[in-house]
Amino acid sequence: MPNLAEFEVLVAIAETGSLGAAARKIGLTQQAVSARLASMEAQTGVKLAVRTPRGSQLTPPGVVVAEWARQLLDVAAHVDAGLASLRAESRSRIKISASQTVAEQLLPRWLVSLRAAAVRSGAPAPEVTLTATNSDHAIADVTGGAADVGFVESPAVPSGVRTRVVARDELVVVVAAGHTWARRTRAITPTELAQTPLICREAGSGTRDSLIAAFQRAGYDPTDQVTPLMELSSAAAVRAAVLASQVPAVMSRLTVADDLAFGRLREVSIPELDLRRDLRAIWIGGRTPPAGAVRDLLGHIGTMQT
Repeated sequence: MPNLAEFEVLVAIAETGSLGAAARKIGLTQQAVSARLASMEAQTGVKLAVRTPRGSQLTPPGVVVAEWARQLLDVAAHVDAGLASLRAESRSRIKISASQTVAEQLLPRWLVSLRAAAVRSGAPAPEVTLTATNSDHAIADVTGGAADVGFVESPAVPSGVRTRVVARDELVVVVAAGHTWARRTRAITPTELAQTPLICREAGSGTRDSLIAAFQRAGYDPTDQVTPLMELSSAAAVRAAVLASQVPAVMSRLTVADDLAFGRLREVSIPELDLRRDLRAIWIGGRTPPAGAVRDLLGHIGTMQT
């Protein structure tokens, strides 16, 4: 099948009646036009044009192919215009589904910085729709097409999505200032933490899954890792419950940084557990994030981390 550029040459010859005029019409040399015509004839096995004293004339088969070429080029122009519209839309809108830690602690700063960079460059800032949820739901939103990009804090993501580390975080064991652990001088052991009822995020949250993964890396039985006293669906609810009770919780350092700095909550050391974790962006498609607002956002986040 000849390519679109070769079909364009044939249509130009049909409209102008000579190779030289066709070359001027489409901005090529006469030699290039002649070469493309020869390539078409070799590919199709059909003689498409003949030279005459008055220029170049299409053969009867060439007339038929030129009409098909016009129709094909019209369709290609419509497709090109449609793709341009889709590209413009992909740059103007972005749907994000993010785990609560990323949605509440990181994305606001990232999005404000992206908008400021767009204003400085004179480019339009994308219209953002952000859903704050847990990691499992963010993955489902991306794989189901409800979100263009997701941000998760879970230790593992399913096959079929591409990922990129966008930030790093650490879980911390926290208690209210009056809790006995706040005055304790020796570290808490993983066994002691596993046997202590905790205020926890719900199953499927990245925080809960990251804690379980930390126990597994330390060699503890997966069935005896977390004892929930209550399960709450947001970090804000967990924080409020810890402040109002004598029950510990394991939370993202990002979500309790101010409470720790001002002494409202106390961090309890548990050195035998590695509670560090990666925060990731996820998307569907190739290794490179989709062109448009998604790629712009992830690229901008990358510049902020360096």
